[in-house]
Amino acid sequence: MKKVITYGTYDLLHYGHIRLLERAKALGDYLIVGVTADDFDKTRGKINVQQSLMERIENVKATGLADKIIIEEYEGQKIDDIKKYGIDVFTVGSDWQGKFDYLKDYCEVIYLERTQGVSSSKIRSEKRAIRMGIVGDYAPTMNKFQSEDIYVNGIEITSICTQNIDEMSDSIKSLELVTTDFDVMIKEVDAVYIRSKYEKHYEHIKKALILGKHVLCESPICLSCKEYDELVKLAEEKKCILMDAIRTAYSTAYSRLLLLLKSGKIGRIVSVDAVCSSIKYTEKAEMINSLKDWGPTALLPVFQILGVDYEKKTIISNFYNLNDKNDGFSKIDFIYENAVASIKVAEKAKSEGHMIITGTNGYVYIPAPWWKTDYFEIRFENPNDNKRYFYQLDGEGVRYELVTFVRSIQEQKNLSNIDSKVSHAICKIMEDFQNGIDLIKI
Repeated sequence: MKKVITYGTYDLLHYGHIRLLERAKALGDYLIVGVTADDFDKTRGKINVQQSLMERIENVKATGLADKIIIEEYEGQKIDDIKKYGIDVFTVGSDWQGKFDYLKDYCEVIYLERTQGVSSSKIRSEKRAIRMGIVGDYAPTMNKFQSEDIYVNGIEITSICTQNIDEMSDSIKSLELVTTDFDVMIKEVDAVYIRSKYEKHYEHIKKALILGKHVLCESPICLSCKEYDELVKLAEEKKCILMDAIRTAYSTAYSRLLLLLKSGKIGRIVSVDAVCSSIKYTEKAEMINSLKDWGPTALLPVFQILGVDYEKKTIISNFYNLNDKNDGFSKIDFIYENAVASIKVAEKAKSEGHMIITGTNGYVYIPAPWWKTDYFEIRFENPNDNKRYFYQLDGEGVRYELVTFVRSIQEQKNLSNIDSKVSHAICKIMEDFQNGIDLIKI
């Protein structure tokens, strides 16, 4: 029996895919089809795959052409599969001409001509792109966000509203619309990314939603629970997506960590400790917002791992000066029924920005900067049992966040990695901090 193997993403399965599979099938008696996993696609730069792995597998299965379907998960797997399944012919589209010649040492390699004019990328790109505006004055974040736009199909950043255009990148300065008037910009776009002053979030989000625009907003979405609940209800009424933007939630390493913890890898979790710090060199008190800037990121693992139903909290803050509300350093301690948590955030102090998650069987260590890590360790009493996990991180999570936002809009369903309960809990912390509830000033 002559065995043939081929690989692909098979996103938005189309006639070109089917023709390629038919021709691969004709090369032998038994066809094995490798469907690439989401994580492996990311390492190859395919971050805007529209369908889940299971959807893509089911689509290939429905063609009736594959005798066996496997999942491609890592670099070098093709050689392993060829040996494992006793493959006679490896085949792939001619756009990969020469790329897999090294496999000729193991089997015959055949490149098949693609069906002209048909591709998943073309199908994705032909969909009307979502016109997105960005609003905010903090150049480093705005420049980073806009630079990730080129990696994501289905969305185009066309406008900016800012009071600080001089410090923005040249590509931002050359957008279709550059304005200081949010009301002008929001009418020209389908969606908006908000990184304005925290006190302006509620106003900007509400205006956008009323006009039927989708919103991706840096966390905290707003500074009171009442305002947050109002915005969530308005988004539902307008059938708009309102997403909390914390890029860490879209880091592959962080997402895999959560799954491992849920599987009981380190036993019952009894403590989560997270630190985020960066020194802001400024003499302007109004620019120091340690808890608002870093709090959502540090709170994310606490609320996603231990939940939002803590029994008690204490906020301890050192202020830039005792007369204002801008903290240079803050620490929050949480007490849960069977666990504790602690976060430290600072913009006028520096500490090791790592995270440690303590369990009854072991612990997780994520080195600084843990919020954009591609690596973590699970450690046990016996060091021989320790394991290290590595995952590629591109664009610090921004591009994966954008992909999720686009898919949410396209599918008219909020696919955010951050549950609304977590967003609400973050707003609650900000509200209590503003009102001095559970707050100790030092």
